[in-house]
Amino acid sequence: MEVSTKGPWSESQMHEFLLESVFPLRLAINAADGFPRVVCVWFQFLQGRFYCVSHRDSQLVVLLRGSPKVGFDISPNQPPYYGVRGQGIAELTDEGAGDVLEQLLQRYLGAADSSLGNWLLSRRDEELLITIEPQRLFSWDYRQRMGKD
Repeated sequence: MEVSTKGPWSESQMHEFLLESVFPLRLAINAADGFPRVVCVWFQFLQGRFYCVSHRDSQLVVLLRGSPKVGFDISPNQPPYYGVRGQGIAELTDEGAGDVLEQLLQRYLGAADSSLGNWLLSRRDEELLITIEPQRLFSWDYRQRMGKD
């Protein structure tokens, strides 16, 4: 499926930002009560898809099983503001979750050998891989407008 893109960045600029960014992915999921939930997760972006992991019993997994349509945002918390947001479809699987978990620990913590890394890896068999296939990507970049390019 072709991804719809909008904003000041080209699709390749968006992909470059997503490949290099270590901001967490803010993931919006639909809940049964009609209100969205927003969860921050670590991610990697490869071959046009987002890869995240979550414990098989987490509320995030429960909500994704109920509705795979998601919204997402990757951007810094501090000015100047810029980033990529969009919508996509999430898929859950247990295949590859442990390997992606190790890669995420390396990406966000610099190594898997820490108290958090060891604890997460101790439950690697209980993790699920979340693959998000973007349907729409939107970029925005206020750095020049905010005088901080």
